[in-house]
Amino acid sequence: MNQHSRMVRSVVIVGGGTAGWMAASALARAFAEPGSDQPMQITVVESETIGTVGVGEATIPPIRKFIETIGLDESDFMAATGATIKLGIAFQNWSAPNSRYFHGFGDHGPAVRGQPYRQHLFRLKNEGRIETLEPWSVPGVMARQGRFAPPVQDPRSILSAYSYAFHFDAGLFAQRLRSLAEAAGVVRIEGRIVDVEAGDGRVDAIRLDDGRRLDADLFIDCSGFRGLLIEGALKAGYEDWTRWLPCDRAIALPCAAAAPPVPFTTATAMTAGWRWRIPLQHRVGNGYVYSSAFIDDQTALEELLQGVEAPPAAEPNRLRFVTGRRRSAWMGNVVSLGLASGFLEPLESTSINLIQTGIGRLLELFPDRDFDPVLIAEYNRRTAQEFERIRDFIIAHYHLAGRTEGELWRHCRETPPPDTLAAKLDLFRARGEVALLEDESFREDSWAAVLTGLGVWPKRVSPLVERLELSRVEAQAGRLAELIGKAVASLPDHRDYLTARSAASMEPAA
Repeated sequence: MNQHSRMVRSVVIVGGGTAGWMAASALARAFAEPGSDQPMQITVVESETIGTVGVGEATIPPIRKFIETIGLDESDFMAATGATIKLGIAFQNWSAPNSRYFHGFGDHGPAVRGQPYRQHLFRLKNEGRIETLEPWSVPGVMARQGRFAPPVQDPRSILSAYSYAFHFDAGLFAQRLRSLAEAAGVVRIEGRIVDVEAGDGRVDAIRLDDGRRLDADLFIDCSGFRGLLIEGALKAGYEDWTRWLPCDRAIALPCAAAAPPVPFTTATAMTAGWRWRIPLQHRVGNGYVYSSAFIDDQTALEELLQGVEAPPAAEPNRLRFVTGRRRSAWMGNVVSLGLASGFLEPLESTSINLIQTGIGRLLELFPDRDFDPVLIAEYNRRTAQEFERIRDFIIAHYHLAGRTEGELWRHCRETPPPDTLAAKLDLFRARGEVALLEDESFREDSWAAVLTGLGVWPKRVSPLVERLELSRVEAQAGRLAELIGKAVASLPDHRDYLTARSAASMEPAA
């Protein structure tokens, strides 16, 4: 049989929103081969009457690569989505009232003789010479000062070893992606799905409320929590992680900003969960992620409103969820993305990144119409691992939090963590090392920032570090912190950077 005859020629994406239009724009870009005699027909089916979750407004640095890959200029993207810069997350009240630590997108100083600089800082902490890692975190110092400029290209510069992400309006992002995708030939169909034709572990077609029937070689399920195809039709099953992560509700609402946007997300621990604050150019996103086992919906809303800086600009958007993942993210000819594949609460802003990595894996393992089970098994293995690695990272925040106010926090402290996380914590406590596993989304510097921020410090450090004269280590650390502070002070204010970016987006193309 001719190999071309087995190629996937048609893809139907069920659901628009962030996940659907990210998938559509990425696939359209990937299969836009000039002169190809095997065009890919990509269709997005969505209904204006079905709302999207629309709270995925904070991201992690890989989003920059996605924007570049689909051909979207960063200035254009920022202007179109009301984006601001995100250097990391400020965690407030997680250890105690008025406590604060910062998870920034960058390491804590350059390596010295092959050893991470944080090992020297761990030693200084053990000797009572320092309190936190933050003065050696370039993004942490930038966040404190409210400054930003992109990393420089010279690896010798202290201003080269950090990264950044964005806060943006998820609805506006989906609109911008839609315009890109449609310009590349993607077809959008307005309609509500009323039936799914499935058999032998595959989906044959979907039927819309106006009677239309749409078939395809490959279906991508972006239908949100309900998982219309992956769960509704194919019964993938769901792995529930509520025992470790008991938050199951969220309230989201926007408001006007009372101050210029800061270049970081804020996550504030509350009675039965945590509150987010995400600054955009045109508004502030607020929300409360909480457990209904420890607080009722009305009290949660009242707690959220007490911390909002201006009157709400819209009615509260209430969400219910079960933290976990589909047992299989890909079954037969259906691949699930976004909320259809699982849900991890937005504490570390991983929702959009999981969409991005899912698309990347799909393109890497893209099938023909035989849908080789080996490809499907590998996709599911790596997807499961990625979810579990992020799960462990989020559990660590709750399990190690020192808050005494609220039964939720006692429950999370007393619940034994997964074995994979327990082993990580044991190793870090022993020597300050982080055992990274396959498909980790966060590197050693992120783990170090969160664990030390929550009061977990290693008992010992590497002998290669311990043998150095302490006074010299302390003096060098002081000079490095001073260098970082001066370098950051030379950077533009975050608001000035945004203004310059907006001006750049208005300039005509050369």
